[in-house]
Amino acid sequence: MDLGSHSTLNEHLQQTGVPSGSQDKVSGPDSRPEVAEPQVSVVPVVTSKLSVKAPEFYPSGYNQNFNQNFADSSFEDRYEGYLTLAEYVQDFLNHLTEQPGCFETEIELFAETLNGWVTADEALQELVELIYQQATSVPNFSYMGARLCNYLSHHLTISPQSGNFRQLLLQRCRTEYENRDEATKGDETTQKQFHSFVLFLAELYLNLEIKGTKGQVTRAEILQEGLRELLNALFSNPVDGNLICAVKLLKLTGSVLEDAWKEKGKNDMEELIQRIENVVLDANCSRDVKHMLLKLVELRSSNWGRVYGTSPYTEATPENDPNYFMNEPTFYTSDGVPFTAADPDYQEKYQELLEREDFFPDYEENGTDLSGPGDPYFDDIDDEMDPEIEEAYEKFCLESEHKRKQ
Repeated sequence: MDLGSHSTLNEHLQQTGVPSGSQDKVSGPDSRPEVAEPQVSVVPVVTSKLSVKAPEFYPSGYNQNFNQNFADSSFEDRYEGYLTLAEYVQDFLNHLTEQPGCFETEIELFAETLNGWVTADEALQELVELIYQQATSVPNFSYMGARLCNYLSHHLTISPQSGNFRQLLLQRCRTEYENRDEATKGDETTQKQFHSFVLFLAELYLNLEIKGTKGQVTRAEILQEGLRELLNALFSNPVDGNLICAVKLLKLTGSVLEDAWKEKGKNDMEELIQRIENVVLDANCSRDVKHMLLKLVELRSSNWGRVYGTSPYTEATPENDPNYFMNEPTFYTSDGVPFTAADPDYQEKYQELLEREDFFPDYEENGTDLSGPGDPYFDDIDDEMDPEIEEAYEKFCLESEHKRKQ
């Protein structure tokens, strides 16, 4: 074997994991046969890609830039990382969408920041448009958007000639409101956008607070009238999407609208209910939607699910309190069938249990012995010790005495 082949063999052994020097143990043509040693396979080491210097992990949807900016106490630093008002506001809106519970703790800081940034008519109109788009395009943000609008309407200091925040917001809503007849007859996308607007307007009606002439807090009268016309538009084109939107609107605001109409002596709700019943009879809507409409009529007949007590305190009885037997014990028959105080045979079965307790008259429920001295039951018990126990006891006493004397 020449040097070249020997070098090749060394490289092969190193690649297969055989330690250097072990090539001497490889038998050649003239070498004597040796017992083959078991080959140990070398498991390749997997190199981890984890590093202590890796960037901090953030879950999807978490906006690091937003929280860093809002963590600073300096007023100027709050929006230093944002290039435009739209970027700052949109970031906050997305933050509220993902974490609605932060509204109470962060809305004051947000409004204060806006007061330092929104100083022109264009900026205020841009703010209104951003909030409107978020409230009508993002699912489940209509309620939060209405709360946000109510807070800003009372805390934004800018009030240009074009109108304050609330006035600009209502003007924006009016633009969509005036297209109601076309929207209810439009394609599916147009109808969905319109339905989102309707539900946002309903939330505004419930949450937007306006101070009356005498300082009292009232709801916007113009929104009440607008909701009535929106309902007319929805029922005028009774397709499934429009009817479902009308049901949601009335479930949300029906009780408040009816109370407001009754105060004015109007019977608008009666007219709406009659219209719903006509739709159920005549419209070509789906069976499920008709069922929803009937459930809505049933809800209204129960005063929208509201229950008023006739007196501040009424003594609970099985007839007027469904939870009357809640705190009563539950027992089980010999067959394992539970029965409570609401069971007609409860008193009879309960009496049987009381009679069984007479077998142990001298014990309370917690096991306390109530027997007195001379009780015949305990007098019959043999107090003498077993002989083995007695012998062990005497031995113990003797050993104890012996140790004591030592």
